[in-house]
Amino acid sequence: MNELDKLEPKEVFRFFREIAAIPRGSRNTKQVSDYLADFARQRGLEYYQDELNNVIIRKPASAGYEDAEPVVIQGHMDMVCEKTPDCPIDMEHEGLSLAVDGDWLYAEGTTLGGDDGIAVAMGLAALDSGSIEHPPLELLCTVDEEIGMEGAQGLDVSHLKGRRLINIDSEDEGILTVSCAGGVSACVMLPAATGMTEGVQCEITVDGLAGGHSGSEIDKEHASANILMGRLLEWIRREADYALVSIAGGTKDNAICKRCQASIIADPADIPAIQRAAASLEDILKRELKTPDPGVRITVIPGESCSASALTKPSLDRVITWLRLTPTGIQHMSMDIPGLVETSLNLGALQVSGDGMKAVYAVRSSVSTRREELCSRLECLAEHLGGSVKYSGVYPAWEYRSSSPLRDAALEAYREQYSAEMSVEAIHAGLECGLFAGKMGPDFDAVSFGPTMTGVHTSDEKLSISSTARVWEYLQRLLAKCR
Repeated sequence: MNELDKLEPKEVFRFFREIAAIPRGSRNTKQVSDYLADFARQRGLEYYQDELNNVIIRKPASAGYEDAEPVVIQGHMDMVCEKTPDCPIDMEHEGLSLAVDGDWLYAEGTTLGGDDGIAVAMGLAALDSGSIEHPPLELLCTVDEEIGMEGAQGLDVSHLKGRRLINIDSEDEGILTVSCAGGVSACVMLPAATGMTEGVQCEITVDGLAGGHSGSEIDKEHASANILMGRLLEWIRREADYALVSIAGGTKDNAICKRCQASIIADPADIPAIQRAAASLEDILKRELKTPDPGVRITVIPGESCSASALTKPSLDRVITWLRLTPTGIQHMSMDIPGLVETSLNLGALQVSGDGMKAVYAVRSSVSTRREELCSRLECLAEHLGGSVKYSGVYPAWEYRSSSPLRDAALEAYREQYSAEMSVEAIHAGLECGLFAGKMGPDFDAVSFGPTMTGVHTSDEKLSISSTARVWEYLQRLLAKCR
């Protein structure tokens, strides 16, 4: 028996291991969706699988709960696929390599997918159990949450009988989330022109940053490699001329970019000046970011002399101007809830080539007009530079309910198990609860919680094993209270 087989609770980690063996990045969910449908068929459970790959599985109530209102256990089956530069795993076609370090479960070289595979695993364990007391259950597993909650957006909620929903997509044990921000993905496009240039091609990299989730960790003030690259390119240009071939940083709008790489062409005589400029900015950044990103690093690697297509000077000017002037990070803090970020945006994915610049942002706010105003600022800057902005994946905020029987039951269950009070919070990150609230009407009642995770949306993602065990016990206790 290996370390993974020993993990407790066995019934939860068994399903988590099975899910982790299935490639399930956003828009690559057919295989894991079919796995869930097979689970239902093998156990004779009623299920619904839609054309988007969302799955609903139903289980009748346990004895004594037949007259209770149904409860929905909900999480998303897709995951953010990030990996270290040297990781050989093809996340489009291969499963994860799980490992244990003390109390932490992680995946070697990649994201773990605890966000939100642990919700799916707990839901399956609840359906598979013959001993848990519970009302009629519906396990709702959505797709493509990480790219704009597209599964929840497209779900026909008439297939759901329950109006009480337990979302297991939070990452701090002991916190009950009861409200969240709304958001949208904004894609900025700037045109570019190119011409041939000659010189030494250099690869410039900004990395060593902490990264993190652009909602739940935006308040940590972790630097974005994409934004720092804009600062670096301007900084170098003060010392030497160069032509920009390309920039590539990040792949997901909702992950704070940890690594950005640019390719430039420069005169061989200017290479030392470029290296000195990069080193001087690195020294500055290490002082500025000594708390949130002490590992920040800038490298300049000269290559061979070559002739290549690169952006013209006016196009380079537009790219640098955008990266230096774009709004980024926290824009407003809540004046009603101390410590809560109200409005923010994150430049999570940046691509620059001969085709132009593509910058993809996650824009969030718990105040819809503030979100609209922030989008308007992006539009104004883009228009000034000859570009445009397109939007996708709009999702509404989940508003706080003054009366919530499910919240009351959740707090009571926590009090009984932990002999302590559970913290009730609103979060800046988006949750699918907002979409369900908008679709399911005034009777909708929801809470969100989950086991402790760190490094979500990065290759450093870890899931606490002991926290998972406690939250699994807590979920069972809460279900028993839902008569």
